[in-house]
Amino acid sequence: MWKRLISFRYWGHVLRRIGPLLFSPKIPIWEKLLFAVPALVYCIIPDVMPLIPVDDIAVTLFLMNFFTQRAERKYLQQ
Repeated sequence: MWKRLISFRYWGHVLRRIGPLLFSPKIPIWEKLLFAVPALVYCIIPDVMPLIPVDDIAVTLFLMNFFTQRAERKYLQQ
């Protein structure tokens, strides 16, 4: 698992897939908001979690990874 998370090939896949997944009509809007709302909220108000020193980029990458895996597994595997 850790080897995959530090792989440039893996993150290239995530970055290539996030745009088409966000604009795909196959994926419901609430699934898209599950990614977009927390990412925007954390980037706008990072002091919500003051005791956790996590960078905005790391949180956004984590959410991108979560959304991409969930959407591909749930909606595109048919």
